[in-house]
Amino acid sequence: MTIVSRDVESGRSPGGRRWPRRLVWIVVCVLVVGGAGLGVVAWQHTYDLREESITFEHGGNTLDGVLALPPEGRGPYGLVVLVHGDGPVDATHDSFYRPLWESFARAGYASLSWSKPGVGASEGDWLEQTMRDRAEETRAALAWARARPEVDPDRIGLWGASQAGWVLPKVAAREPDVRFVIAVSPAINWHRQGRYHLMSELRAEGASAADRTRALERRERTLELLRRDAPFADYRDAFADLRGMTARRWGFVGRNHTADATDDLAAVPRDVPVLLILAGHDRNVDAGETEAVYRERLGPDRLTVEHYPDAAHSLVRDELDRSTARLTLTGLFAPRSLFAEGFLDDQRHYLEQVDPAP
Repeated sequence: MTIVSRDVESGRSPGGRRWPRRLVWIVVCVLVVGGAGLGVVAWQHTYDLREESITFEHGGNTLDGVLALPPEGRGPYGLVVLVHGDGPVDATHDSFYRPLWESFARAGYASLSWSKPGVGASEGDWLEQTMRDRAEETRAALAWARARPEVDPDRIGLWGASQAGWVLPKVAAREPDVRFVIAVSPAINWHRQGRYHLMSELRAEGASAADRTRALERRERTLELLRRDAPFADYRDAFADLRGMTARRWGFVGRNHTADATDDLAAVPRDVPVLLILAGHDRNVDAGETEAVYRERLGPDRLTVEHYPDAAHSLVRDELDRSTARLTLTGLFAPRSLFAEGFLDDQRHYLEQVDPAP
């Protein structure tokens, strides 16, 4: 599970799930002893895909990824390029992406994803990146993909979650061949997203008025440090409890805390359709603000908005998101059932309609 820091100016808002390792291993050991259960798990984690390990170069680093192809044929296929949310995400997002890849494959699309710099076999350090760096990295992936014989270069689109909302419009504005964009739970403004997330967490915890006041005061002190580009030593001196903040993370926040997608959305070409996906229980991103800005900047002709009332930020079913045990067991025994009802089928249907196979 992607860890969310209580220091809201960390800007963390996960796009998926990282399973609690201790609980996973306990369950796996039980399954091994039981024997039959292990076969069920293996079957549930078998996907109708062909996966190929790939690498491409960007910024002097070799990035390690996966090209997931439909189970039959030689292509060329349309392609969905996945852009991660926050955190040290690998190419499969700990297998969280595979049900999505399978849905894309059923629409005749391949999927391309890679491990962030410094994750898995990818070189570099994702905490050194800005949102513009992430956009340029995605453009390098697009250039790599266009040269592949399995990929139809005229049918490539972008899919991204959470923090990717600050990356997708930058890429679409500079890549005229992008055919569509799918944005899942994207934020608009880093500072407002941080405040919204903080207040959501405090409400969920039943925080007192005094606790809320202290949290907001801490937030304002953090913002003041960021505005004057203070070094990590100043942050460390300001707060006795660092709440997981490190020097590397502080540098990442300092480079990105002014991120705002508003103007970038206005620069997306008018012929690029956008699917905006919003969750009814999003405690990380203000879905109302996101929808309002997307509608104002993109207009009705090219924007489709889909709401999933029972979903959490990651589009996992909210009742699972609230229970570590249920989340882990569902991830092991029925990974396709993690997602909100209809979400996987809707992804397939959207691709079939927006840019159908020839």
